[in-house]
Amino acid sequence: MPNLTDLEKLARQAGEVLRAGYEGKHTIRYKGVIDLVTEVDSQSEALLLEAIGRDFPGHKILSEEIGVVVGRESDAWLIDPLDGTVNYAHGIPIFSVSIAYAHDGAVTLGVVYDPLRDELFSAERGRGAWRNGQPIHASTVEELQRSLLVTGFSYDIRTSPRDNLDNYAHFSRLSQGVRRLGSAALDLCYVGCGRFDGYWELSISPWDVAAGGLVASEAGARVTAVDGSPDYLTPPCTLLAAPPALHARMLAVLSEAG
Repeated sequence: MPNLTDLEKLARQAGEVLRAGYEGKHTIRYKGVIDLVTEVDSQSEALLLEAIGRDFPGHKILSEEIGVVVGRESDAWLIDPLDGTVNYAHGIPIFSVSIAYAHDGAVTLGVVYDPLRDELFSAERGRGAWRNGQPIHASTVEELQRSLLVTGFSYDIRTSPRDNLDNYAHFSRLSQGVRRLGSAALDLCYVGCGRFDGYWELSISPWDVAAGGLVASEAGARVTAVDGSPDYLTPPCTLLAAPPALHARMLAVLSEAG
């Protein structure tokens, strides 16, 4: 069974791949109309898959690009080798590596690494959350009008009736502002360390939020699906993360919007 140091080491190694390729000339292919992948996604993923397969044989792996590596359900990894690919491809310095480990269906370890800022967010279930080894805590904001929020939009925004645009407009009127950074893993870690007060998203993948969700939760945020249910990792995934009082207010807004 891995420990937090194992995940931190893997994240830094994959982060070095991202840092080395940043602002280079990329080979880009499209998985959808606006959903792209670079060769660096694949290089980072290959490093992680090889290391996990070597050091933890028989474990199941769920990764964004390759899909599922079959293994024991009781030992499962959820990895995003480059969260924020569109940013990365455009030279925007907001992206990360996200690695989570789940034992018997519960995420117990999570690490998100921003290689350009050299910020390593980590969490262990029941023990807390840290940024570069220092404890972090979610904000104490309780009122929407005093909150800075963050959200994201799905790749099928052009066709999906749940495009999140109405919620974006509504929360923009109720809060100090709403940001869209383009890396869900970092969004959650920023909730965990108080940079953002709350985060919601209507369509997200489990590998995007497994590690960051644990970081935010261990830092004191309440992390649920947008209907308030505790399971936010079973597709189709939705997510709401905020300090408890603000979470209740955001949940009421989302419930009213349907």
